[in-house]
This record gives sequence, structure tokens and C-alpha cells, in this order.
Amino acid sequence: MEHHEIKLRIRQIYPKLRPSEQKVADYILSYRDSARNLLIEEVAEKTGVSQPTVVRFVKAAGYQGFKDFKYALVQEEARGEPEERDSIDLYGFTLSRADRLEEIPGKIINTSIEMLEETRKHISVKEYRKAVHAILNAENIVIYSVENSICTAMDLLTKLTYLGLNCRIYQDYYLQNVSAVNLTPKDLAIGISYSGCSRHTVEMMAQAKRTGAATLALTNFEHSLIAKYSDIVLCASNRQFLYGNTIFSRISQLALVDMLYAGLLNQDYEKLSGKLNQTNAIVNRRAYGKNEKVL
Repeated sequence: MEHHEIKLRIRQIYPKLRPSEQKVADYILSYRDSARNLLIEEVAEKTGVSQPTVVRFVKAAGYQGFKDFKYALVQEEARGEPEERDSIDLYGFTLSRADRLEEIPGKIINTSIEMLEETRKHISVKEYRKAVHAILNAENIVIYSVENSICTAMDLLTKLTYLGLNCRIYQDYYLQNVSAVNLTPKDLAIGISYSGCSRHTVEMMAQAKRTGAATLALTNFEHSLIAKYSDIVLCASNRQFLYGNTIFSRISQLALVDMLYAGLLNQDYEKLSGKLNQTNAIVNRRAYGKNEKVL
């Protein structure tokens, strides 16, 4: 269930919260069960914080205590139930019959901006630095992904190839397995999974981990299963949850790719800018000139 007004309030106060309180906020923002099942003990256990920290969070959100906070969630959930039959929840963007066609572009843009703001909020500078240097130091890089994340994986492959880095991707599951088994401690496996639970991608990261290769995950959920097998985790917005109707998942993922691309150039500018210039020259030769006739 979505709790739009309360979650909007949480996002507004998020930058002012302590890191421990932000963990609670992340959990609440990604919580998909009924609010009636929300327990303070579970929140504390799942986030690795104390119960007093959970209480401090709900007070920062404007509630006297956890019971008041939970009651507000339950009430908002109840108010939302009748409307759900006339709307489609796209996990971050609700499309209803009442929407006018001309309003949709603005809603899409606004939601995309919110997603990027959340991505900036969740990025760990320490993990980002580690990710950039892991890519630079890898002898071979193999990217693993499925379904919608393949778009992000192909974008990352293209950018790393432009920089002259030895990077590959396999969309066939058997070849993914073969490649993962043959990785070495000099190599880097990059797993891209929005949910962090995609079976194929998680399995490949687990296999890569067993070979001793370095592992880097791009995901939207810091404590998801893929993180267990990743030396480095770049976590973007956790505003959405399931992939099927997740129309904004690629926004945050592609932002991570661009961050890595720019970071690589920043850290090894002379070498990589030279490679990029060579690549651009090749690409430009395949573009029509201003006055050139089409064959």
C-alpha cells in the first residue's frame, strides 16, 4: 500500500534526519505490507537501530509516538483503498482515470526529478569512490542483469567500451554462468538489479564472489539480497519496489551509470580522455556530413 501524504512528509524531512533515523525512513518508504502489521520491534531489527531511534524518527515526522504514527498510516491506507480501483499504481507514479492527457508529461517530469533527488540523497560517497577505482583497477569487467536492467547494463557497457576498458555482457543465462565461473581476483563483476533480488543476477554475483573477483552492485535497496554478495553497493532511490510496473527505475540506474562514467574520467583523465577522443573520431566517421547526400 502507498501512504502518499506521510511518505511525502518523510522525504521532505529526510535530509535533516540523523543517519540512523534515515535507515528507519528508508524502511518505511519501501514498506509494502499493510500498515496494520507494522511493529516497532520489527522496524528496529530490520534497520539495525534501537527502538528509541525509531521513536525519534516518528517524532521528527511530527507524531507523538510510534502508535500515533502507525495509526496515521492505517488511516491513510484506508482512505486510499476505494481509489485504487480507478487508478494504476506504477510505484512512484499513480495514473488515474481522472488525469487529463495534457497533465501527464508534467507529472512524468516531476516524478523523474524526485527520483533523481532521491538518488543523490542515497549515494554513499565512500562507496562511489570505491566503485570508480574498482572499475579502473579491473583487468576484465563483466556485467550481469536481466529484464529492464539490461537497458542500464547496455548503457554501462557502451560507456566503458568508449573509454577503452575491457568489458563484456552476456544475455544468455548459460554464458553468464560460464563467464562467472572463469572470473579471477583481477576481475570485476557488476550486477545491476533494481530490486536486488533478481535470481539470475544474484546467482551470478554469488558465483563471482566465490572466484575471488571483486563485486559491485547497482541497486535501489541497500539491504537487498544482492548486497550480500557485493563488495561495493551503489544504492539509488528506494521509492519504488516491484519491477513489473516500475516505469522510473531506469532514471536512477542510468544516473548511477553517468556518475561512474564521469568519475572514471575524473580519476584517470589523461589516459581515458585520449581513449574517448579516439572513439569519438571513429563514431564521427560513421555520421553523415552537413551537405553529404544519403546513399
